[in-house]
Amino acid sequence: MHKPAQKRIRRAARIIVFSPENRALMFRFDVADRPPFWVTAGGECEAGESFEEGAKRELLEETGILANPGPQIAQIEPEFITVEGEPVRADERYFIVRADSDLIDTSRHTDLERKVMTQHRWFTMDELESWHEAIYPENIAALITAHA
Repeated sequence: MHKPAQKRIRRAARIIVFSPENRALMFRFDVADRPPFWVTAGGECEAGESFEEGAKRELLEETGILANPGPQIAQIEPEFITVEGEPVRADERYFIVRADSDLIDTSRHTDLERKVMTQHRWFTMDELESWHEAIYPENIAALITAHA
């Protein structure tokens, strides 16, 4: 009997970025084989990189904001298929950063990010709870309420 391959554990740092107006920054992903979805800033940690280091690097790369993430507020372990098509078990750590402005700089996005991260917007709490497209993590409003 063939044993299914173990899914790779994908270590990721995710950052909930708040504007001065207390709105949360989300990025819309448009991937060919699935409906659009929204996620926080962040991504996979590099080899040997701590979650905190990954959060700081991803924050700068995806938003242009240079800031130290606050303490880790949550850990979730979803299973999903990456935009590259790889099934993974994720170890996602969440951090909160309060931005001085609602202006972000996406010039450091990779070619893949430019292709699939088609929009960004600042969401109110009500919008996070009732948006018509998928938002991940699904419990983001509860995370924010518990830690912001």
